[in-house]
Amino acid sequence: MTIKTTRAALSVAATLFVSQAMAAPFSLEEATVSKIHDAFRHGTLTCTQLVSGYLARIDAYNTRGPALRAILTVNPSALEQARALDAQYAANPNAAGSLHCIPLILKDNFDTVDMPTSSGNVAMRDSRPQHDAFTVAKMRQAGALILAKSNLQEFARGGVSISSLGGQVLNPYDLTRNPGGSSGGTGAAIAANFAVMGTGSDTGQSIRSPSSANNLVGVRPTRGLISRTGVMPNSFTQDEIGPIARTVTDAARLLDVMVGFDKDDPITALGVGKTPRSYTDGLKADALKGARIGLFTDLMGSDARHAEVSAAMNRVAAEMERRGATVVRFSLPAYATLSKVVATDSFEARPAFDKYFATLPANAPVKSFRQLVDGKTASPDIQKTLEKEIAIENGMESDEYKTRMLNREKLRIALAGKMAELRIDAILYPMQSVLVTKAGDANQPERNGTLSNGTGFPAVTFQAGFSAPTADAPLGVPIGAELLGLDYTEPKLLAYAYAFEQATHLRRPPLSTPALK
Repeated sequence: MTIKTTRAALSVAATLFVSQAMAAPFSLEEATVSKIHDAFRHGTLTCTQLVSGYLARIDAYNTRGPALRAILTVNPSALEQARALDAQYAANPNAAGSLHCIPLILKDNFDTVDMPTSSGNVAMRDSRPQHDAFTVAKMRQAGALILAKSNLQEFARGGVSISSLGGQVLNPYDLTRNPGGSSGGTGAAIAANFAVMGTGSDTGQSIRSPSSANNLVGVRPTRGLISRTGVMPNSFTQDEIGPIARTVTDAARLLDVMVGFDKDDPITALGVGKTPRSYTDGLKADALKGARIGLFTDLMGSDARHAEVSAAMNRVAAEMERRGATVVRFSLPAYATLSKVVATDSFEARPAFDKYFATLPANAPVKSFRQLVDGKTASPDIQKTLEKEIAIENGMESDEYKTRMLNREKLRIALAGKMAELRIDAILYPMQSVLVTKAGDANQPERNGTLSNGTGFPAVTFQAGFSAPTADAPLGVPIGAELLGLDYTEPKLLAYAYAFEQATHLRRPPLSTPALK
């Protein structure tokens, strides 16, 4: 199902929302979980009003106005589900879950039983899985409302977020640029206040690139922390999924819900016993005091194209020092060599994809990787990628694959060794060494996701500010910084990002999607 909304009904709902908002200090734009739940407790907001407000924004800005094309499918039962959540809350407020009536946007490679899962492909526009993804089920159990499914780089293979089904997603801060990828639809939607937060998948840097490009926070977790069951795959080894949010606190809240053991994704056994009571517990404004942060200078270019990003990173480092951290600048020559020979996704794509297709019902429009490739429905660049992947037979048995798996371990050891040598708590670097590129460009160059995707170590992307304003980008183009740590150090990374966030308040909503009257 594509986006179909009854504008008359939305107008009535939005009027109710605005009338209520005039009588209370709640504002839909930049709303957080805590502010929404406070409004529920004080009786100044209902779930129905909240959802109506977000639906009105999607209606106004997704295919009209700036036409971000961030959303592929709106949940047709969203208002009905909101009314049911209102009734549940009225009956017993104390039973509300941690994400009670928090509207979420899922990247459209997350399985949902009540909406198609297309991964942006026209042939799969009506593909309906039999079950929710493992993490989607957990979100619903926590009370979340799945509001919509987002556009993406088709089949999550690339970094500019264009698909045969949804077209090119635009960056709300600069409508001439892409929003990063492959989770760019989620990134643009959350930046534009289409929902409270959302999800992305990350084979290379696909949670973190859109977070960087859209002034957001994104978390790529430690390998094994979150189940990937029910998420359309690229790779057994590199794939991870995680939250995308406007604040560190909300990213931590969604991470709380997503983590957990899943027998159908056995790698999650490694995460058992490795999670805190809540990832929000360590979020302190003074968390940087006494920390040792390693600024990885190899990833900061010195050419003119790097100037804006490198200047922003130097400002991040300086602010961390003002907040009590010691910043150690370092180089790791081995990274330049190893980072080029650790990717395993092309060797794993064929068996991973066929494993997913086997879970679909008998009447699914596409039932195998071969059928998909032979149908030639993907956008041209993605079609070429898929054809290269399916041509690799028994890739996981090849010597090249085994060498790359060994190189991944070498890179893990090299990074961990440097951190031990310098007594570093976390490594700081730009998520993208250059600004996000123009819409229509084939890919985003100089992304630095390999530091995490090539090791399995966790990474948190957060706001580092903006480039200089221009006519196309009146606030400037967002720049994202990233912190990486050893396995299961998400609490530490989130705490450092939170302390920086509270000191700087660099989050700004885009001007292209203002508050609705």
